[in-house]
Amino acid sequence: MMAIPAEQPMVAIITGGSGGIGSAIARVLARKSATVVLTARQAERLEEAAETIRKATSGLVCAIPSNATSQDTIDQLVEGVVERFGRIDLLVNCAASTSSVAGDVAELDVQALLGDLDTKVCGYLRYIRAVAPVMKRQGAGRIVNIGGLTGRGSDTLSGMRNVAVSHMTKVLSDALGPDGITVNAIHPGIVQTPHLEELLAEIAEEEGGTVAEAEADFISRIPIRRVTDAEEIGEVIAFLASPGAASITGEAIAIDGGYSRGVYL
Repeated sequence: MMAIPAEQPMVAIITGGSGGIGSAIARVLARKSATVVLTARQAERLEEAAETIRKATSGLVCAIPSNATSQDTIDQLVEGVVERFGRIDLLVNCAASTSSVAGDVAELDVQALLGDLDTKVCGYLRYIRAVAPVMKRQGAGRIVNIGGLTGRGSDTLSGMRNVAVSHMTKVLSDALGPDGITVNAIHPGIVQTPHLEELLAEIAEEEGGTVAEAEADFISRIPIRRVTDAEEIGEVIAFLASPGAASITGEAIAIDGGYSRGVYL
């Protein structure tokens, strides 16, 4: 198995990179001197995110739009990255829409569910399909798929997309391992992002309380008594992309401060 060259900067593609967890991962990698390619659908928002990260890190951060539901745009992205930088060392799949799928079967919108699966599960597969041949030629590569803790519980039907992410990760770790490519999944818990702030506001309104009370209730259920900083996820990904993690593959790693209480063997 060939290692990712240590003498040159790692080239990383981060999907869903225009905000939230994706841009936090990009900040961490850029600070560690990686060449970071952010991709998402909205070009203007994507470039704003890239510019913010460039200013914060002085790193090489590029913004190239693509659509997780369009293989053509993904193929063009990958071709452009290889043409400019010569290689792709890391793919972080983080593109996903906020799910609106109801937990009540009577209210289930099947089309919305299919949209969730197409963006996250099939979208991840489309990006992997595009980068895998590049990584095979290199003899090395790292793929990290961002899932979610809803895949480990029965709270919402949209969690099935995260179950699928875990299964896909395990299958592809077998398929791509002989080519020097590791594939792992990360399931974030409650993470400090703008989405969390929106969620807390919704809960406060529904329960007739305050945002501070809703946040305190969440925190009381987390053993470390705080929410996860999004950059902590980036630090784990940086390790998974390092030579020290060459034997870690096919794993689903929760980064949740101990929030998920199950025993997973």
